[in-house]
Amino acid sequence: FNIYDKILSQNNIPVPLKYLSVIESSLQGGLVSYKGAVGPWQLMPDEANRYGLKVSGGLDERTDFIKSTETAAQILKKLYAEFGDWLLVVAAYNAGAGAVRNAINKSGSRDFYDLQYNLPEETRNHVKKFIGTHYIFEGGGGYTTMTAAETKQYEATIASLKNNAPQKEIEN
Repeated sequence: FNIYDKILSQNNIPVPLKYLSVIESSLQGGLVSYKGAVGPWQLMPDEANRYGLKVSGGLDERTDFIKSTETAAQILKKLYAEFGDWLLVVAAYNAGAGAVRNAINKSGSRDFYDLQYNLPEETRNHVKKFIGTHYIFEGGGGYTTMTAAETKQYEATIASLKNNAPQKEIEN
Protein backbone atom coordinates (compact mmCIF):
# COMPACT_ATOMS: atom_id res chain seq x y z
CA PHE A 1 0.00 0.00 0.00
CA ASN A 2 2.91 2.39 0.58
CA ILE A 3 3.83 2.13 -3.12
CA TYR A 4 0.21 2.72 -4.12
CA ASP A 5 -0.24 5.65 -1.73
CA LYS A 6 2.83 7.44 -3.08
CA ILE A 7 2.13 6.90 -6.78
CA LEU A 8 -1.60 7.64 -6.58
CA SER A 9 -0.94 10.82 -4.56
CA GLN A 10 1.70 11.98 -7.03
CA ASN A 11 -0.88 11.58 -9.80
CA ASN A 12 -3.67 13.37 -7.88
CA ILE A 13 -5.70 10.17 -7.68
CA PRO A 14 -7.56 9.54 -4.41
CA VAL A 15 -5.45 7.08 -2.43
CA PRO A 16 -8.45 4.84 -1.59
CA LEU A 17 -8.51 3.79 -5.24
CA LYS A 18 -5.70 1.43 -4.18
CA TYR A 19 -8.51 -0.88 -3.09
CA LEU A 20 -9.29 -1.42 -6.76
CA SER A 21 -6.09 -3.49 -6.91
CA VAL A 22 -7.31 -5.53 -3.95
CA ILE A 23 -10.41 -6.62 -5.84
CA GLU A 24 -8.58 -6.90 -9.16
CA SER A 25 -5.85 -9.26 -7.95
CA SER A 26 -5.86 -9.68 -4.17
CA LEU A 27 -2.51 -7.84 -4.46
CA GLN A 28 -0.93 -10.75 -6.34
CA GLY A 29 1.68 -9.47 -8.78
CA GLY A 30 1.73 -12.57 -10.95
CA LEU A 31 -2.00 -13.20 -11.16
CA VAL A 32 -3.30 -13.96 -14.67
CA SER A 33 -7.04 -13.68 -15.36
CA TYR A 34 -8.98 -15.94 -17.70
CA LYS A 35 -9.15 -12.98 -20.12
CA GLY A 36 -5.38 -12.46 -20.12
CA ALA A 37 -5.12 -9.53 -17.72
CA VAL A 38 -1.98 -9.71 -15.59
CA GLY A 39 -0.54 -8.21 -12.42
CA PRO A 40 -1.79 -6.38 -9.37
CA TRP A 41 -3.89 -4.00 -11.49
CA GLN A 42 -4.96 -6.70 -13.98
CA LEU A 43 -3.84 -4.87 -17.11
CA MET A 44 -4.62 -6.29 -20.54
CA PRO A 45 -1.64 -6.58 -22.94
CA ASP A 46 -2.83 -3.91 -25.40
CA GLU A 47 -3.54 -1.41 -22.62
CA ALA A 48 -0.15 -2.09 -21.02
CA ASN A 49 1.60 -1.57 -24.35
CA ARG A 50 -0.35 1.64 -24.99
CA TYR A 51 1.02 3.04 -21.72
CA GLY A 52 4.59 1.91 -22.41
CA LEU A 53 4.84 -1.29 -20.39
CA LYS A 54 6.89 -4.08 -21.95
CA VAL A 55 4.93 -7.27 -22.51
CA SER A 56 7.00 -9.64 -24.60
CA GLY A 57 8.87 -12.89 -24.30
CA GLY A 58 9.94 -13.46 -20.74
CA LEU A 59 9.39 -9.83 -19.69
CA ASP A 60 6.00 -8.66 -18.46
CA GLU A 61 6.11 -5.33 -16.66
CA ARG A 62 2.46 -5.67 -15.70
CA THR A 63 3.71 -7.76 -12.77
CA ASP A 64 5.92 -4.92 -11.51
CA PHE A 65 4.08 -3.16 -8.69
CA ILE A 66 5.63 0.26 -9.35
CA LYS A 67 5.30 0.28 -13.14
CA SER A 68 1.81 -1.21 -13.15
CA THR A 69 0.63 1.24 -10.49
CA GLU A 70 2.01 4.17 -12.49
CA THR A 71 0.12 2.84 -15.52
CA ALA A 72 -3.07 2.27 -13.52
CA ALA A 73 -2.84 5.85 -12.20
CA GLN A 74 -2.66 7.19 -15.76
CA ILE A 75 -5.64 5.07 -16.79
CA LEU A 76 -7.65 6.18 -13.74
CA LYS A 77 -6.78 9.82 -14.41
CA LYS A 78 -7.90 9.52 -18.04
CA LEU A 79 -11.15 7.81 -17.07
CA TYR A 80 -11.91 10.44 -14.42
CA ALA A 81 -11.30 13.22 -16.96
CA GLU A 82 -14.00 11.63 -19.11
CA PHE A 83 -16.56 10.55 -16.51
CA GLY A 84 -15.97 12.83 -13.50
CA ASP A 85 -17.31 10.16 -11.15
CA TRP A 86 -15.16 7.61 -9.32
CA LEU A 87 -17.80 4.87 -9.40
CA LEU A 88 -18.03 5.23 -13.17
CA VAL A 89 -14.23 5.13 -13.29
CA VAL A 90 -14.23 1.81 -11.43
CA ALA A 91 -16.90 0.51 -13.82
CA ALA A 92 -14.92 1.68 -16.86
CA TYR A 93 -11.70 0.18 -15.47
CA ASN A 94 -13.49 -3.17 -15.43
CA ALA A 95 -15.68 -3.10 -18.55
CA GLY A 96 -14.02 -0.40 -20.63
CA ALA A 97 -14.97 3.21 -21.23
CA GLY A 98 -17.14 2.22 -24.20
CA ALA A 99 -19.37 0.04 -22.02
CA VAL A 100 -19.88 2.91 -19.57
CA ARG A 101 -20.60 5.36 -22.42
CA ASN A 102 -23.20 2.94 -23.79
CA ALA A 103 -24.78 2.54 -20.35
CA ILE A 104 -24.97 6.34 -19.98
CA ASN A 105 -26.60 6.65 -23.41
CA LYS A 106 -29.11 3.85 -22.77
CA SER A 107 -30.08 5.09 -19.31
CA GLY A 108 -29.87 8.81 -19.95
CA SER A 109 -28.04 9.14 -16.63
CA ARG A 110 -24.49 9.54 -15.39
CA ASP A 111 -25.40 8.11 -11.97
CA PHE A 112 -24.01 4.61 -11.42
CA TYR A 113 -27.13 3.46 -9.58
CA ASP A 114 -29.37 4.60 -12.45
CA LEU A 115 -27.26 3.10 -15.24
CA GLN A 116 -25.88 -0.01 -13.55
CA TYR A 117 -28.36 -2.43 -15.16
CA ASN A 118 -27.07 -1.36 -18.57
CA LEU A 119 -23.62 -2.66 -17.58
CA PRO A 120 -22.51 -6.30 -17.47
CA GLU A 121 -23.33 -8.06 -14.20
CA GLU A 122 -19.60 -8.60 -13.59
CA THR A 123 -19.05 -4.83 -13.74
CA ARG A 124 -21.97 -4.02 -11.43
CA ASN A 125 -20.56 -6.48 -8.92
CA HIS A 126 -17.04 -5.12 -9.41
CA VAL A 127 -18.14 -1.62 -8.41
CA LYS A 128 -19.98 -2.96 -5.38
CA LYS A 129 -16.94 -5.05 -4.36
CA PHE A 130 -14.85 -1.88 -4.58
CA ILE A 131 -17.28 -0.02 -2.31
CA GLY A 132 -17.37 -2.93 0.15
CA THR A 133 -13.58 -3.25 0.18
CA HIS A 134 -13.24 0.47 0.84
CA TYR A 135 -15.63 0.18 3.79
CA ILE A 136 -13.75 -2.82 5.20
CA PHE A 137 -10.32 -1.16 5.02
CA GLU A 138 -11.41 2.37 5.96
CA GLY A 139 -14.36 1.67 8.26
CA GLY A 140 -16.60 3.82 6.04
CA GLY A 141 -17.05 5.42 2.66
CA GLY A 142 -15.52 8.46 1.05
CA TYR A 143 -15.31 10.38 -2.21
CA THR A 144 -14.48 7.27 -4.18
CA THR A 145 -17.60 5.46 -2.96
CA MET A 146 -20.03 8.27 -3.82
CA THR A 147 -21.50 9.28 -7.12
CA ALA A 148 -20.53 12.69 -8.50
CA ALA A 149 -23.92 14.09 -7.43
CA GLU A 150 -23.49 12.74 -3.89
CA THR A 151 -19.99 14.25 -3.75
CA LYS A 152 -21.32 17.68 -4.77
CA GLN A 153 -24.12 17.46 -2.19
CA TYR A 154 -21.63 16.43 0.51
CA GLU A 155 -19.27 19.28 -0.36
CA ALA A 156 -22.17 21.79 -0.34
CA THR A 157 -23.27 20.53 3.08
CA ILE A 158 -19.74 20.85 4.49
CA ALA A 159 -19.38 24.36 3.04
CA SER A 160 -22.74 25.37 4.51
CA LEU A 161 -21.77 24.02 7.92
CA LYS A 162 -18.48 25.92 7.81
CA ASN A 163 -20.21 29.16 6.80
CA ASN A 164 -22.79 28.83 9.57
CA ALA A 165 -20.40 27.70 12.30
CA PRO A 166 -20.11 30.09 15.24
CA GLN A 167 -16.97 32.18 15.03
CA LYS A 168 -14.57 32.14 17.99
CA GLU A 169 -14.19 35.46 19.68
CA ILE A 170 -10.70 36.79 19.36
CA GLU A 171 -9.20 37.76 22.70
CA ASN A 172 -7.48 41.13 22.87
